[in-house]
Amino acid sequence: MNVLLTGANGFLGRALKKDLESRPAITSSTAYRSRTSENDEPGSHIVGDIDAHTNWAKALEGVNVVIHCAARVHIMNETDTAPEKAFRSVNVDGTLQLAHQAIAAGVSRFIFISTIKVNGDLTARDEAFYADDVPCPSDAYAQSKWEAEQELTALAKSSGMELVIIRPPLVYGPGVKANFLTLLNLVDKGIPLPLGSVDNSRSIVFVGNLVDLIVTCVEHQDAANQVFLISDSDDVSTAVLIRRLAHFLDAKSRLFDIPVWMLVAVSTMLGKRALTLRLCESLTVDISKTIQTLGWSPPYSLDEGLKRTVDAYKDAKL
Repeated sequence: MNVLLTGANGFLGRALKKDLESRPAITSSTAYRSRTSENDEPGSHIVGDIDAHTNWAKALEGVNVVIHCAARVHIMNETDTAPEKAFRSVNVDGTLQLAHQAIAAGVSRFIFISTIKVNGDLTARDEAFYADDVPCPSDAYAQSKWEAEQELTALAKSSGMELVIIRPPLVYGPGVKANFLTLLNLVDKGIPLPLGSVDNSRSIVFVGNLVDLIVTCVEHQDAANQVFLISDSDDVSTAVLIRRLAHFLDAKSRLFDIPVWMLVAVSTMLGKRALTLRLCESLTVDISKTIQTLGWSPPYSLDEGLKRTVDAYKDAKL
C-alpha cells in the first residue's frame, strides 16, 4: 500500500508520518510546500504553495491512497483582509487540484481531514453532533472545509475514487500548540482561572486516537464514501479538564467561580468572546457510527492522552 501524506510538517501530520513509517505493510511518501532540513529525505516531495495551480504529478506516482491533512487552519485572531478568499484558495481550490490529479494518477482512495466545525460551533449540554447531521458551518474556515467536502463527494461519485471524510474536534497531544498549550502553561504556573463554575461538555481527541482512525481508514473496506466523527469517547467540562491537567502536572488547579454570563460579557468587551465561548459552551460529538461501521474504538483513554501530552510538555521544559 503506497500512501501520500500532505501536511506532514503540521501537528497531526508529524504524528501520522511517524506512525505510517512504523508499519511494514505501508510505504509512505510526503508532500511539503518548501524544502527544509527536516524534510530533506527520500520520499519527500516539494510542491510549493497549495492552490488551484499546484503540480502534484510527481508526488502521486504509484500512490494508492492520499491522506490530505494540509490546510489553512482556523485562526483565532485573523489578520488577512480577505480570509474567505485565503481559506478557499488552499482548502477548496488546492484540495480539488490534488483530487483531480489523484484521479488521473489512479489513486483508489482519498482521505480528507476536515473539521467538526462543519457541523457547527456549539451543541446543547445534553446533545451531540452526528456524522450525518445537516452541516452548519459558521465561519470562513468551516465553510471552506464544507465546500471542499461537497466538491470531493461529487468527484468521487463521478470518478469511482473512494472518499473518506473525518471531522475531528480539538486535537491535543505531545507538541500541541495554540490554546491547549496556553492552558497547560497557565495550569502549570498555578495561575488562578475563573472557570470553576463552568459546567459544559466538550469532546476532544488525542492525536494518537486520530492517527489510529486515519490509518484504519487507509484499508478498511467499509470506510469508503463515509463521513466519520471522532473523539476520545470521554467528554469533559473545562473545569474537569483543568483539574486532570493539574493532576498530571503535579500542580494545584486554582479554579474560582465567576458566573458564565459575566465571563462572556467581560470577554466580549475585551474582544475575546470566541475564546470564552470555547471554554464555557458545549461541543460534543457522537462517534457511534465510527465504532459500528469500522469496529473501531479509541486505543487511548482520555487520561492516557492527557498524561502523554503533559509528559511531553515537561520534557520540552528541561
